Amino acid sequence: MSVWRNWSGLESAAPARESTPVSVEDVVVEVSRAVERRSTVKMVGTGHSFTAIAAPEATLLRPGGLTGVVGIDREAMTVTAHAGTRLADLNLALEREGLSLHNMGDIAEQTLAGAVSTGTHGSGGRAAGLAAQLVGLELVTGTGELLHASAEEHPDVFAVARVGLGALGILTTLTFRVEPLFVLEAVEEAARWDDALERFDEVASAVDHLDLYWFPHTDTVQLKQNTRRGTELSQARPLSRHQLLLDDHLLQNTVFGLVTSGLNRVPAAIPRVNRLAAGLLSTRRYSDVAHRVLTAERTVVFREMEYAVPREVGLDVLRACRRAIDASDLRISFPVEVRTAPADDVALSTGSGRDSLYLAFHTHRDADHRAYFALLEPVLREAGGRPHWGKVHTRTAADLAPAYPRFEEFLAVRERLDPHRVFANDHLRRVLGR
Repeated sequence: MSVWRNWSGLESAAPARESTPVSVEDVVVEVSRAVERRSTVKMVGTGHSFTAIAAPEATLLRPGGLTGVVGIDREAMTVTAHAGTRLADLNLALEREGLSLHNMGDIAEQTLAGAVSTGTHGSGGRAAGLAAQLVGLELVTGTGELLHASAEEHPDVFAVARVGLGALGILTTLTFRVEPLFVLEAVEEAARWDDALERFDEVASAVDHLDLYWFPHTDTVQLKQNTRRGTELSQARPLSRHQLLLDDHLLQNTVFGLVTSGLNRVPAAIPRVNRLAAGLLSTRRYSDVAHRVLTAERTVVFREMEYAVPREVGLDVLRACRRAIDASDLRISFPVEVRTAPADDVALSTGSGRDSLYLAFHTHRDADHRAYFALLEPVLREAGGRPHWGKVHTRTAADLAPAYPRFEEFLAVRERLDPHRVFANDHLRRVLGR
């Protein structure tokens, strides 16, 4: 019996059987088998969701046989890839062709299916979420039908399946809108809390992508500002190999992992260490092709809760979260991450119908995250927040439905595509209600 575990170690499952399909026909056979046996089947990804959204109950399908680019249409400026392809591999394939996605999240280890199905987003840009960059998809439904969906073909399915939570079918291919490969210039600088929040909106409107990191128990934030510098790749000034090894690999991963792991045993030292780390921040400027700037290596295993709150109240919600942390006796060693994203038209996207500010809270995997997340989740929920589908939260269908005006639309399509609930698991029963 195989055991499935997610990356963070929070979730596991012991399905009765496992298979690695190598064709769409294999997927159809597995789904049909589940229907006949009144069972369930799940295609897992790389496990980078912190929830059990992909946890298999009866049959586990591995994505390794359905990877790679299917085709590139340069006239339409689209790329079609198998859904089991890692985002990192798609980025490299596109770079070789002089192409790029418009935007992406900061981790590239997810499969394309997992990334779009859980609403992976980036920061800023014209289309923040990967789902908003989709122009077509192919999935095997819960009746064993292979269905193609786009704005022109089955538009009702396309409207909801771009963030489908794995509840509507097994994605087999995805077609993204792409653009010529471009250079991003990154400027990273430290700032004081009050100053950074006062000019946050001004900076966000002046650059293409903005990330803010606040170090709890300090008044220091780090601003990472990414600005487009055109498609002339010779203008790129990437970090040297030495800088990458020292800053990104050694300091941000190896050293940070050792320090945060050690602080789990002496939490009283966390505020002092955070102040020390914040004091060492300096300005860093470099430029490179987009995916090398937008994504980062993450070898330190952590747990995360992230909420999208309405953009117009977002900074006030951030301030409220800081007040709650400061008033508590919690000691938090990981920075709080803040990003913005424009509205999209995907039914269960966290950015559906509104501009958003994303607030992400992390702990080391060996720290108890429960008190921290429980302290802040009511603040985020009260502000109209929507939890990231792939990150820790306690919400249920009863209180998620009011947060999504198109919730019933999603459920209606699910009823049609998966009437036997062959893609269900306990997590989906909790967040979708049936």
